[in-house]
This record gives sequence, structure tokens and C-alpha cells, in this order.
Amino acid sequence: METLRVGAAFPDPPFNGMPNNGGLDIDLMEEIAKKLGATVEFIAYKDADFNGVFDGLGTDYDCVTAGTTVTPERERKAQFVPPYLISGQSLAVDTRRLPNVTSIDDLDGLTIGVQQGNTSQPIADKLVADGKAKAVRVYDYGTIRTALTDLTTGACDAFMKLAPVLTELVKPIPGVEVVQRGISVENIAIAVPLNDQALLSRITVAQAELEDDGTLQRIRRKWLGNPYTDQSLAVH
Repeated sequence: METLRVGAAFPDPPFNGMPNNGGLDIDLMEEIAKKLGATVEFIAYKDADFNGVFDGLGTDYDCVTAGTTVTPERERKAQFVPPYLISGQSLAVDTRRLPNVTSIDDLDGLTIGVQQGNTSQPIADKLVADGKAKAVRVYDYGTIRTALTDLTTGACDAFMKLAPVLTELVKPIPGVEVVQRGISVENIAIAVPLNDQALLSRITVAQAELEDDGTLQRIRRKWLGNPYTDQSLAVH
């Protein structure tokens, strides 16, 4: 039986790394593999810069499913299936330390944390360039929990990341809350190698079938509390 090798960055809840190794991406790719008559193997990407995950396409793994935003730069390295989710960047702060910060309009003189290679980074860089924030602090991809702890200590003032993930990650940290969503609108999709049109077509068809039969809506509701593809302004 064919094995579909899936590159993923762990942990990235609710896409992966949830209790019992679950997550939206895990469920999605297991269902797609069934449609393809394949088994699925998840291969952890561990480098500091998330954008490097695309370099392993076609060698280390067959596709990448990691809560991945489609960008023009990434489309030079990979082809993307139509989005299985539309979401956006969000902002978290320690509301006890910075009670007056409720959006990116309140970041004057403050430092924004982002993960290396995340789509939050150019947004944060532009806020600094426009004089709306003091600086950007870039964390290695695997040090997200350190970054969120820094919000409480003051080593970092605010953190920006995709809303479903940031909402999940701040839950166990007292005082740290997501104060703004919908900072951007981003298509989240499965990536395949540039030269593998056959795999792109097979996964596209399988995903469309999962959407049509209600499976994908059930997966989104399970992990996000919302069954719809477009969750760019969702509060869950």
C-alpha cells in the first residue's frame, strides 16, 4: 500500500500536537490518505525557520500540511491545493501587564514577538517601519512557549500568530489573552512539490470529496468549534 509522507511542524495546536497527538491536520490527512487508498506517515520538521519546510518537498516528504499559509514566495517552492481553511493573524498580550493594548493600533513603543518564517513576521516588520511599534523580536519556530512566557515577564510585549494556534497556546498561561483577530486574511492549504501535478490533482479531488460529504466540516467543528472554511474573523 502507498504511504503518503506528510511534513509537519510540531507542536502547532489545534492543527497538530493536541492530546493523544491529534489535531485538525492530522485528521484531515488521515481522511485524505483513506481516499487515496494510502497509509499516512507524519514527518516532523524541526528547523528554526518554518519556511525551510518546503525544501523537503519531494524528498523528505510528499506534501506539507502544517497550518500553512499560501504566499507568493511559497508558491515559488510549492503548489497548493485549494484552501481547507481561511484564517488570519491575531495578537496576544498579558492583559494584566498591558491592559490598554487591545489591537495593533496600541503597540507604540512596544516589542512584537513572532516566530521565524511565520507570515506574522512581515506584518510586524511593517508596523515597526511605519512607526507603530518599537521592534520585532524573532523567536526560533520551536520556542513558541518561551515567547508566550516572555509576555508575562516583559521580555516581549505582544505576540502575533495565526488565530486558531495562538488561541490554543495561550489557554494555560494566566493573564495572557488573544485581544485581536482578523489582522490578516490567509488561505491555509496543503503544499505539494512544484513538479507533481498528479499528486496535486489526487489530493485536490480527495479534499473536495471530504468537503462534499461533510467530513471536512466535522473536522473543522471538532478542532475549531466552527465548521466553515472561512474563519478569518472567528472568535473560537
